[in-house]
Amino acid sequence: MADKNERPIKVMAENRKARFNYAIEDTIEAGIALTGTEVKSIRNGKSTIAESYADSKNGEIWLINATIPEYLQGNRFNHEPKRPRKLLLHRRQINKLIGAVDREGMTLIPLKLYFNERGRAKLQLAVAKGKKLHDKRETEKKRDWSREKGRLLRARG
Repeated sequence: MADKNERPIKVMAENRKARFNYAIEDTIEAGIALTGTEVKSIRNGKSTIAESYADSKNGEIWLINATIPEYLQGNRFNHEPKRPRKLLLHRRQINKLIGAVDREGMTLIPLKLYFNERGRAKLQLAVAKGKKLHDKRETEKKRDWSREKGRLLRARG
């Protein structure tokens, strides 16, 4: 029997364009240092990570340009909606990510913002390389062909 304290993973924000715009090489789960009003605002489901990215400063990884709107009942203790947020990672993971970013064309992009089973806010971070226009077209062609193939097989059988 499942423990009543365990909750399923709830995705609160997703970067749907990331898989189209970037070739993803590796993913990693990171915690986020948040204030109380930020957590409540994320639970309301209004946050967006579509235009955000992660960057390294002083040996730490920071989430830049993620929008977490102000909590309505937060009054004077509210947070800034677009402030940089520190990502919580082990030192080995940070060094690995910084090394990957130093390589040509690699970037850190968030894929999902979610609450894990324990109720902690987590961010799925991807080490990715930006796709060129012809790569995007090729991806779209493959996706269209797989859809068409599925339609043909369903109509046939």
